Amino acid sequence: MPRTTTVECPGCPPLRVLTFDTLGLIKIVEARDKQEGGVPKIVERWGEPDSSKSIISVSMIDSKTQPLMAVARKNGQVEVISPINGDLQAIVSNANSKDLQSDENNIVGLHLFAKQNLEVASRSCTLLTCTSKGNANIRSIEFTDLSTESPCNDSSKSWNICSGGNILCCKVDTSEKFALFGGKGVEVNIWDLENCSKIWNAKSPPKNSLGIFTPTWFTSATFLSKDDHKKFVAGTNSHQVRLYDISAQRRPVLSFDFRETPIKALDADIDGYSVYIGNGSGDMASFDIRTGKLLGCFIGKCSGSIRSIVRHPELPVVASCGLDSYLRLWDTNTRQLLSSVFLKQPLMHARFDSSFIVEETPAGAVSLPNKEQTTNKISEEVEASPLKRKKSSKNKENVDGDQRKKKSKRSEEQKKSKGKDGGEKIAKIASRDKGSKSTSKKKSKNSKLAIPDEGL
Repeated sequence: MPRTTTVECPGCPPLRVLTFDTLGLIKIVEARDKQEGGVPKIVERWGEPDSSKSIISVSMIDSKTQPLMAVARKNGQVEVISPINGDLQAIVSNANSKDLQSDENNIVGLHLFAKQNLEVASRSCTLLTCTSKGNANIRSIEFTDLSTESPCNDSSKSWNICSGGNILCCKVDTSEKFALFGGKGVEVNIWDLENCSKIWNAKSPPKNSLGIFTPTWFTSATFLSKDDHKKFVAGTNSHQVRLYDISAQRRPVLSFDFRETPIKALDADIDGYSVYIGNGSGDMASFDIRTGKLLGCFIGKCSGSIRSIVRHPELPVVASCGLDSYLRLWDTNTRQLLSSVFLKQPLMHARFDSSFIVEETPAGAVSLPNKEQTTNKISEEVEASPLKRKKSSKNKENVDGDQRKKKSKRSEEQKKSKGKDGGEKIAKIASRDKGSKSTSKKKSKNSKLAIPDEGL
């Protein structure tokens, strides 16, 4: 049974994520402020479902001026796509060797060079590819308007990473001068891309206290710092996380275990010492790689192998996706699940579009102050009419209330006046009755006095 927990999702800040699945589909997920609670939703889908076009590796130039994305598929094709609208720029097949037609020799390593700026006149890009057999290649690809194979320049570099084993992970540093490779039966090694020469090779750890030797099987790797290629972190199939420093020694400087399933995804934090780790059972956690201390686990609904972990370059958000077809967005500070999106197909990779916040959130003019002013003006105009209506309604209510008060006062005065008039009338009647009684008494007295006078 999958592990499920009821967690309230507070929503995400404005962001844009590109996901890549096993059927070759590219889906764009966006979260905006206008949506209720910042819930991310699928806004676009590129491609048609085809298992032979499953996306194995992805590389993206996350630039605000000229963004570009390369996708390596299971059938051996490499497609260069615009991450903004999904337009196809170039297609390259059999980029490395003739044996790419075999399913066991897929392109597992892919990188687009961002330091070589794209020229509008030449319309070309430089691409690094590496197959699971260890065939690496660097070449320049020209863009074409049609969906045909793009021509490659003759100035290409090819070399072999390993004589045996399978390459499973490939990573290029920020300076784009060095690349590391590792895999099943292949120790992690670093190559100089300019000279295509190996500059460092790891040494396998010694046997444990029981005399058991752990076979070499690297599944993922990432450089720890953007400015330094000498320190990197690698995950193994034996659920170990290893820290290497090529300036110190060939063996791991630090090694620790994480749960009991193979490490499938790794990514370093922007602080330079924290790493995010995901394994084959859906567990995800963050570690302080300086000491190997567990900082905390990411708690949420997890029910599948994690295949990709990506840290947002600016926002405190980290994304994870895997074979359970869910894209999950987490808060890096609290490790709380912000939101999750079900995408129907098993996911292999995810990438953030950092330029989405600058372009989409303050929609308006070019500069940020002007954008804020325009948004404030719009909000004031929108809010002006209901406020006036409310005031007018209040005035009407006040007028009606005054009229009601005046009417009530008048009725009370009338009642009082009626009461006074009635009292006066009663008093007059009483006085009249008293007067009549007194006159009658006087008459009776006079009559009594008058009778004896007549008798006398």
